[in-house]
Amino acid sequence: MRRSPLPLCTLALALVLATALRAQPATAPVASVLDRFHAAAAKADFAGYFALFAPEGVFLGTDATERWTVPEFKAFAKPYFDRGRGWTYTVKSRHVVFSPDGTHAIFDEHLDNASYGHCRGSGVLRRVGDDWRIVQYHLTIPIPNDLAGQVVKLIRGAKQP
Repeated sequence: MRRSPLPLCTLALALVLATALRAQPATAPVASVLDRFHAAAAKADFAGYFALFAPEGVFLGTDATERWTVPEFKAFAKPYFDRGRGWTYTVKSRHVVFSPDGTHAIFDEHLDNASYGHCRGSGVLRRVGDDWRIVQYHLTIPIPNDLAGQVVKLIRGAKQP
């Protein structure tokens, strides 16, 4: 009597899937950090916002001159936050992937903002103990390809720093 290979194949597939799922950390903790980051900014919560950065963190803003270390970004943001003026970005979608060793999370997210409209945030988080911290956050305003030429002309025509 010949036995079906189906049970063995099913077991092998289950083991492969279990190993793959265990190899990738869950995205929920990373999403939670990014959600708290945006919520703290919207509430102008200075301490809560900057607690989510790693010490070596960098924020890249929409302007080409905006590259701030955490201390530099704190100096920029403090006057706004002290007046209760933060910034509100609503997450529309987010993708998260992890480094092979699971110590870094790479993300991109589509955002809406009342002033800038559709924006994109992207960056990297690093695992610090049981927590995730933002190593780099890059805020951009995506430009439709059909408008790119016009935008480049405007930028080239503007006074550069």
